[in-house]
Amino acid sequence: MTATTRKKQDIFNGDTWRLKMIRLFAGMVTGLLMLTGSASAQDAWPSKPITLVMPYAVGGGADLMARVLAESLRRNLGQPVTVANVTGAGSVLGSRQVAQAAPDGYMLLMNHIGLSTAPALYKNLQFDPVKSYEHIGLIAEIPMLVVGGKHVPAKDVKELIEYVRKNKDKVTMASSGMGSGTHLCAMLFQKAVGAQVTMVQYKGSAPAYADIQSGRVDLMCDSTGGSVAQVKGGAVNAFVVTGNKRISSLPSVPYSAEGGLNDLGAMTVWYGLFAPAGTPKPIVDRLSGALQAAIRDPEVISKMNSWDATLYDVKYAVPSALRDTMAKNVALWTQLIQASGLTPQ
Repeated sequence: MTATTRKKQDIFNGDTWRLKMIRLFAGMVTGLLMLTGSASAQDAWPSKPITLVMPYAVGGGADLMARVLAESLRRNLGQPVTVANVTGAGSVLGSRQVAQAAPDGYMLLMNHIGLSTAPALYKNLQFDPVKSYEHIGLIAEIPMLVVGGKHVPAKDVKELIEYVRKNKDKVTMASSGMGSGTHLCAMLFQKAVGAQVTMVQYKGSAPAYADIQSGRVDLMCDSTGGSVAQVKGGAVNAFVVTGNKRISSLPSVPYSAEGGLNDLGAMTVWYGLFAPAGTPKPIVDRLSGALQAAIRDPEVISKMNSWDATLYDVKYAVPSALRDTMAKNVALWTQLIQASGLTPQ
């Protein structure tokens, strides 16, 4: 037997061959266990509480809607869904937190049209509203209401327009951060009136109302989810509602065209549900199913109706509908914001 033959026999019959086979087998078993464990984790989802990040302050219209949705998701998913208000930089801080979170379905984001303005308003965004999320589906859209403090010397929208035009250098208008729905509505209001006023930024609608009531700020354009209660409670006056029809909760308030503010006709705020990009499809599908169940939920319907919000048909509570809406809005608002001369922060 030659030396070469003996060497081949040693390799196939000796410890080296057995060690290689053991390592190969162990690797295959480990891979199978990892695949099985990953599938089991997805099958078991959700096995612990879920956090729903709301990037606006407690007590505002967006926050109220998030809490109604969270309760319905809890009933459908069988785990607590806790709303966490992560505010700052419009909605950027909370939105960024979710975009950078683990894609395991345990941290979600509820945001609205304001998220689509972020690329045009912030230089160091660190996420992409289209690419950084799994888009779960559209929830509802809601009109906005231009309101003013009791100190504003205007009885109706006609008088308000006249007052703002004559006093544009001293009139102030609140918003809940750059790129928020209140900010977008304020931009369109100023365009419609033909006068630029001083904007005052807040971390949500609730603190803005406190300053409007005290007379430190004059006006705000807020969603009907938060503003109608303020009007009915006597805290502020309502002048005009956005969209193309009056709202049932304040039937005497004119809508945009009736008030001579046609630019506000298209200003309604859509809301959507998001998860971090890379969230497994089975989890995305379950979330979309739970969202569709929420849209059919009588308690959700009742609450949304009380805020004059319109729930989307369930066929829009799907990833493709929200993803397409977001992409179109990013393009639209980027063009409008750049044309307005606003400088990204």
